[in-house]
Amino acid sequence: MDDSSVEDALNTAEQAFQDTRGQSSETDLDVSDEALVQLRKACRLLEAARTLRSQNGYYTVVIEAFFVAIERSIQFYLFHQGQAAGEDLRHEHTAVYQRGAEVNLFSESFAARLIQLWQQNRAEVYYRETVASAEQADAMLQLAEDLHRYLRKFASLRHECICSDYDD
Repeated sequence: MDDSSVEDALNTAEQAFQDTRGQSSETDLDVSDEALVQLRKACRLLEAARTLRSQNGYYTVVIEAFFVAIERSIQFYLFHQGQAAGEDLRHEHTAVYQRGAEVNLFSESFAARLIQLWQQNRAEVYYRETVASAEQADAMLQLAEDLHRYLRKFASLRHECICSDYDD
């Protein structure tokens, strides 16, 4: 792709990630606490997915966002409790579910069900091996919000959450 606008766009993207001085940070995520960053990322993902879901479509993106919000919510708890650090859970999506069970956040069987849900459905929807539906998006919305709420209560950090759509 030499000498194309794509090459220029790649150069610009690489530079944007290398030199971050003077860039505008996302509101409410500019905190130093690793756990709080994950909690608030989950809040943002939930809000973004709810917004897209209300547009009557975008089911694939909505489902993906809810899976990621679930991961971020669990990571928040693990980081908050000192049970993991960022590099521990960076590359293996299902490791966060396994670690949650290891620290008794939820049962082994619940973790296995989350892993199975992720393995059997997230990839199929994401890679369009199956077509996402409104019912799937709604079910993932409920699961992601309920798990997020549960983890905030379990950690006793409701006041740090930036979710605006529901109260405890």
